[in-house]
Amino acid sequence: MPIRTAIIGYGRNGSSMHAGPIEKNDAFAMTAVCDIAPERRKQAVERFKCPVYEDYKEMLRKEKIELAVVVTRNDQHAAMACDCLRAGVNVLVTKPQAVNADEARSMIAAAKETGRRLLPWLPARWGSDLHRLGELLRDEAVGKVFVVRRVVSSFATRCDWQTEKRYGGGYLLNWGAHIVDPPVVLLAGKVKSVFGRMKQVINPGDVEDLFFGVLVLEDETIVQVEYTISADPLPSWVIQGDRGLIVVNGRNLKLIKQTPARPKDPTRFSTMQAKPAEVLEETVEGALYGDEFAIYREIGAAIRGEKPYPVTPEAALDVSRVLDAIKVSSAENRVVML
Repeated sequence: MPIRTAIIGYGRNGSSMHAGPIEKNDAFAMTAVCDIAPERRKQAVERFKCPVYEDYKEMLRKEKIELAVVVTRNDQHAAMACDCLRAGVNVLVTKPQAVNADEARSMIAAAKETGRRLLPWLPARWGSDLHRLGELLRDEAVGKVFVVRRVVSSFATRCDWQTEKRYGGGYLLNWGAHIVDPPVVLLAGKVKSVFGRMKQVINPGDVEDLFFGVLVLEDETIVQVEYTISADPLPSWVIQGDRGLIVVNGRNLKLIKQTPARPKDPTRFSTMQAKPAEVLEETVEGALYGDEFAIYREIGAAIRGEKPYPVTPEAALDVSRVLDAIKVSSAENRVVML
């Protein structure tokens, strides 16, 4: 039988990124849609011919649902997820899973209390760039990695709820999971300390549109993460190793392999010339932020009990802890130990 599924929040992402894979995967059946906007409910009825609701709690009382997909404002995620879990419904929560780590912990507790599944949406873990970089690092293409930089940049403004603190807005929560999580996953590491900065540059509202973090992993690898305002895109990845360099600009990946020469006479710098570098370039194919259709196949398998979902709630909690640390570090001008 198809998994009886409901979407809570039928906005831009709910109606496309989530509704599309649900609609086209026979493992799911759209059972209900909830949205506070009448025009969105009308669109859902026309598309799915399913019941629609303005109040998700009414939907939980009236419909028999196996999976609720929460795609609402950031400040609503935790409460809605916990209500669904306590109603006996498995929950998929869009990023960020929660506004802070305490909310994330409350969701994990509700899942354990009810025995329902809590599935965090961290689509960048399926990103084609992350996959390709993982292959290169496993092959030790640049030797031992000691610094990774992950950057997303833009030069545009917005005027929606994402610019307001009261709604859990700000670019740290909006983009943080896409930027902070992938390099840590790439390095299979655990964050030991965080230093961060946040700043409002060109957007309206009362939250940051730029953030910067320096994460030190337990093995002392340095990870620099950043969402920044730039009139021209910056490299999305820079990976430094003791035998080379990887630079990714969007889909363009450049691999520079080189072994540094050791001088015969350590007093003479001129003899420290390395052999010419080997330079390889390629285009990264596939979805940079993950193929939602592939992710939903994993979701379906997890709900049916066929295999574990690749992202645990505890992994999403670790992301929240790092984002919290960037906030605290920026506000208090100090390194935060995790």
